[in-house]
Amino acid sequence: MPDPVSRPTAATSADVARARAEIALSLPAPLVALWNVTDGLLTDAGVSVYSAGCIGERNTTYEVAQYAPGFVLIGDNSGGRGFLLRADDPGSAVLSSDLGDLGPESFEVESEDFASWIESL
Repeated sequence: MPDPVSRPTAATSADVARARAEIALSLPAPLVALWNVTDGLLTDAGVSVYSAGCIGERNTTYEVAQYAPGFVLIGDNSGGRGFLLRADDPGSAVLSSDLGDLGPESFEVESEDFASWIESL
């Protein structure tokens, strides 16, 4: 299994505040905890967890607020599949969906929680 390739620095508190403002929802606590260590990551397999600096743009681009209200798009697999968490649930399962169809009815469970998912990458 590939080792995750992380960004060399943590997100700043200003980066996290900007991400919160851009998302206009609570950011999932496990995601913010990751950003406190590393500002996103990219694995050799192409799985990414978005940085605080780009998460707002990604959620806007894919119109997550319109098609999956209450969810935050946190990353993708570099192949058209996105990974999401419930914004209001710190214990949220990691869900996945085709980025062209972000209706929650088609979400699939990737992992029961964020920490387990990160460990599996």
